[in-house]
Amino acid sequence: MNANPPLNPAPRSAGGAIGRATRIGIAVNLALAVFKLGAGVAGESQAVVADGIEALLDVFTAALVYAGARLWSRPADDCHPHGHGRIETLFAVGIGLSLVLAAVGIGWRAIATLQEPHGEPPGWIAAAAALASIVGKEALCRWTLGIGRGIRSLALVAAAWHYRSDALSSIPVLLAVTGAILFPAWTLLDHLGAVVVSVFILHAAFRITWPRLKELIDAGAPPEVRKKICDLAAAAHPGVLQVHGVRTRSIGSALQVDLHLVVEGSLSIREGHAIAQEVEDRLVRDIEDVVDVTVHLEPPEEAQPDGVAPAACGRPEGGGP
Repeated sequence: MNANPPLNPAPRSAGGAIGRATRIGIAVNLALAVFKLGAGVAGESQAVVADGIEALLDVFTAALVYAGARLWSRPADDCHPHGHGRIETLFAVGIGLSLVLAAVGIGWRAIATLQEPHGEPPGWIAAAAALASIVGKEALCRWTLGIGRGIRSLALVAAAWHYRSDALSSIPVLLAVTGAILFPAWTLLDHLGAVVVSVFILHAAFRITWPRLKELIDAGAPPEVRKKICDLAAAAHPGVLQVHGVRTRSIGSALQVDLHLVVEGSLSIREGHAIAQEVEDRLVRDIEDVVDVTVHLEPPEEAQPDGVAPAACGRPEGGGP
């Protein structure tokens, strides 16, 4: 029984918010990329050049989000009754994989040129570029993260964490370049700074890609979320005798749920429907990511020994972990 129509993961205003966030992201990242690449070349700093390449990747990331927002924000239709949220998931995976390729390239070049001597130590303009990157990327991260969480956009949140990784990776760049400037014999630090940048990029790629890959293979919600679903459903209406068979799946940033409710077999169809509707409304209202709930009504003889009753919590999803 499902009284809820297919819903979109994000509100209608999401497209405009994503467009505004990505346009500003593109402008800020492009400005930082040009500054860091120019400063890295002028200041003879491989670490800052690597940081500039990472900023160009952010331009690419923001452009992908901007282009894809119109696709995954479209409402559900006959061909896509669950909406288009998986398109956003695919874009997030694409962003993560592009980061992996960039990290491997930057790290390989830094290690391969480790023994090459610098003609001159890096200049202060390279250090200034790294400092500008730390301040600019952290500010952009906080602003984008606020918008992404507000409209529940996976791609915007992924982009924001990418900005945060850039800000963090620029800290060792700043230290490495400053150290190489103050101690010219230690120009090796500049190469090591580029290696550190590549490690930070790989870390960001993992944080972005792994959860999205689990979504693509229909991994369920974490045990604590499933338990919360069971407990809320069991307490939603006095007519609920037990909850079991909870299953979840992610569609973009949305969570869809189906579950089994045990109710008295003597209830009318109308009374059973009212109980199911109460449970659906409670889950959608109290769990932010839940947008669609399907309820199966069963008589007491279908009760499960490991189900969740109003007075005693058990293990969700058929006794799973």
